[in-house]
Amino acid sequence: MPRLLAVLCSLLLMAAQGGRPGPAVPPLMLRAETLPFTPTEFYLADVRDERANRTAVAQLIPAPATPGGSLPVAQPVDLQGGTLPAVRQFVRASLPRNSALRAVTMRLQELSVRETAAPGMPGLVEGRVTVQAAFDWQRNGRAIHLTDYRGAARYIRSAGPPTAAEPALRQALGESLRYLNGWVTREVNGNIKLATRLQVHATDFTQNTDADTLYYSPDQPLAFSDFHALPRPAGRYQASVFPSFAYTARAQTVAGVLHLHLNMKVFVVRSSSWVLPDAHTAHTLNHEQRHFDLVKLVAERFKRKVHPDSLTLDNFDARMQYQYLQSWWEMNRLQEQYDGETGGGTNEAAQQRWNQRIEAELRSYGVTG
Repeated sequence: MPRLLAVLCSLLLMAAQGGRPGPAVPPLMLRAETLPFTPTEFYLADVRDERANRTAVAQLIPAPATPGGSLPVAQPVDLQGGTLPAVRQFVRASLPRNSALRAVTMRLQELSVRETAAPGMPGLVEGRVTVQAAFDWQRNGRAIHLTDYRGAARYIRSAGPPTAAEPALRQALGESLRYLNGWVTREVNGNIKLATRLQVHATDFTQNTDADTLYYSPDQPLAFSDFHALPRPAGRYQASVFPSFAYTARAQTVAGVLHLHLNMKVFVVRSSSWVLPDAHTAHTLNHEQRHFDLVKLVAERFKRKVHPDSLTLDNFDARMQYQYLQSWWEMNRLQEQYDGETGGGTNEAAQQRWNQRIEAELRSYGVTG
């Protein structure tokens, strides 16, 4: 009784679809495609099957039992050997593999051929092909998502053996690879996703055109004219400057190399700097200049911390920010140590030692003036 019920259900389904089962359709033999390009920036290292529906790739209508007869119902037909092995073999046979290039993985998200009776065209079959894939590559052990592809194709064929399905599917897969090659070729000179290494180029901002900001330059040391604030006497201090440093960074990818252009800004804000009227002496100016020099030293050390070996292509900005905060704390500690040991400039012997120490380290970084 259960078997009879199953047969009746099958007959009802065929009746609803308007046809009878035709001869069994053999699995599709996916042949290699001669693609009109050779990748120069990547090779396809692997294919992964991430399809939500991993049943047979195709639903194909076999040939009618008699010429001119009604179209049979579509049958599920898979690729010979299975979908994933067949697509992997297709890729290996169709694309050269140069392991010196970027190893790209194709994540297959949809692959299907669906045949139905062509609307308004008796005796003809319409086929629809869909390919959807995502492409990634492994950079330093981390998957970098590159791009996505979704393509569709349509064909019309006469009733008969479903021989048009395999060429249409093969062409659609080839088109996804052609798209990937075009995307990589177009993006390789400007997209950080495709960068393979990093270079840092550090420069110093020394354009003193801002009325309230003095940027560090060996050729333009502090002068009493740079102290614009009203005096705010505080214990032993006869003058005060508030130097600091900042940076700007600009990333530029050229031919697979990420060039990080770092521009350092070491500065004093004039409107926050003051000096007592009776403290306009060379000794006072030297002490305040050394505060400025110490920030320059910290900035030079910072530049040497952000070298390619200390950064990564995936999070260079975060690592650079971390090094900046470390240098910021170092700057504050140095300033407190300097003022503490020199007594705010009143201990001449200590001041002289700091003068020599600072000048020697500035010279070691090529800062002279």
